[in-house]
Amino acid sequence: MGFVEVFVQTFLAFFAILIYTRILSKRQIGQLTFFEYINGITFGSIAAVLATDIDPQKTLYNLLGLTLFAAWTFLAAYVSLKSRPVRKVIAGEPTVVIHNGKVLEGNLKKMHYNLDEMLMQLREKDIFDIGDVEYAVLEPSGALSVAKKSQMVPATREDLKISSEYEGISTELIMDGSIIHQNLKQLGLDDKWLLNELNNHGIKDIKDVNLAILSSQGDFYVDLKKDNLDTPVDITDDPKPPSS
Repeated sequence: MGFVEVFVQTFLAFFAILIYTRILSKRQIGQLTFFEYINGITFGSIAAVLATDIDPQKTLYNLLGLTLFAAWTFLAAYVSLKSRPVRKVIAGEPTVVIHNGKVLEGNLKKMHYNLDEMLMQLREKDIFDIGDVEYAVLEPSGALSVAKKSQMVPATREDLKISSEYEGISTELIMDGSIIHQNLKQLGLDDKWLLNELNNHGIKDIKDVNLAILSSQGDFYVDLKKDNLDTPVDITDDPKPPSS
């Protein structure tokens, strides 16, 4: 009976998490503040107990605990949305850690943020000289936002008075061997046009296509599930060539 109970409770925990995380918005899985990070860990821990505690008398209590925790999380997010002071308490505030190339040690200490972490995050943004930085702001999510000094910012096409064309966004037409009909319809295209494009690329069966994309300039890109590369590049130490 233990296996059946674990199966049922895991099924219940899985769909409870699926429903609650959908309600709690995408911020639960991306760009998390420290509070949201700890919140997510706690949420998962309660769900784990719900899935593995085979005492049938506790199943309802564990589900109730998970539901209440989700409700409190939703309430905190809602209140934060309506009240800036509450949002500052829950999510925190951004903190300036570099000003005009000078490190603000007091702010680093207040945020428990050390120089090694700051230098690492600067290098990730291709900045190796603190003197190039006008401002660096530590965000509530832990990310470091950086504004370079104006003389260190690369010139743009606008700065050089060079005209440029609108690039827009590419549209997926086939994914994993299946046509995305909604995208075709939005572009004013149909299956006949798509099959003709595939035929021009020597492709007879849609099931052979891994991905097909149409750029905003009208360029058609297609990738097959089997690329048949003769000499695929391998940058690892594994002597076995990577699969294509």
